[in-house]
Amino acid sequence: MNNSVGSTARLLGAGLRALLVLTVICGVVYPLAVTGIAQGLFPDKANGSEVRSGGRVVGSELIGQRYDLPLKKGQETAEPDLKWFQPRPSNGLGSNRDAGVNTQYDLILSGATNLAGDSKDLIADVRAAKAAVVKDNSTADFEVKPSDVPAEAVTSSGSGLDPHISPRYAELQVHRVAERNGLAVHQVRKLVDEHVDGRILGFVGEPRVNVLQLNVALKGLVAGAAKG
Repeated sequence: MNNSVGSTARLLGAGLRALLVLTVICGVVYPLAVTGIAQGLFPDKANGSEVRSGGRVVGSELIGQRYDLPLKKGQETAEPDLKWFQPRPSNGLGSNRDAGVNTQYDLILSGATNLAGDSKDLIADVRAAKAAVVKDNSTADFEVKPSDVPAEAVTSSGSGLDPHISPRYAELQVHRVAERNGLAVHQVRKLVDEHVDGRILGFVGEPRVNVLQLNVALKGLVAGAAKG
C-alpha cells in the first residue's frame, strides 16, 4: 500500500514538474523568442502592416476598407465618396440578406458569398454593381462602357477583405478622381502607375494596386495642389 502511494506521489510530482517546465518553455520562452525575432527582423509585418497618414494609423495594407460619405438620415448603406479610389465590393458571409453582418467591409466575419454562378441574387448584384461603376466613373470627357468594367470591380474576393484592385480598375477611376479633386488626369494616372505592385518574384500572382496606400498618396497630392 505504501509503495503504491509513493509511486503515485512520484508520478504526480513528475507530471507537475513537466507541466511547469513545458508551461515556461511553450508559454513564456517560445512566445517571447518568436516575438523578439519578429520585432527585430520584420517589425512592420509583426505589427500588422500598419499604414500611417498624418502621424496616425489609418489602416492595414492587408485589409480592405470602404471610402464612404457619412450616412444620411434614413439610409442603411452609405454612398461611396467618389473623390477617393474605391475598392472591390465586399459581400461575403452575412450580407444584407443575412442580418446585415459583414456588409461593405463592416466585418464581423470574413468569407465569400458562396452563391453559385447562376444564382439570381449574384447576377442581380453583379449587374447593379456594373451599372454603378459605369455611372460613377463616367465624366464629362470620359465615358465608361460596360465592357470596360473588370471582374473584380463587381465581385467580392473569397475573404471579402481584399485590399487590392487591378491596375485596370484603378485606371478606370482616374478621370473621376481627377475631376472630383480638381487635379489633372495625368497627375492621377502617374500616381496610379507609381503604386502598381508587380508579380511576386516576377511570376507569382498578378499586378495589383493597394487602395489604401493609393488614397493616402492621393490625399498628399491634393494637399500639395491646394498649397500650390
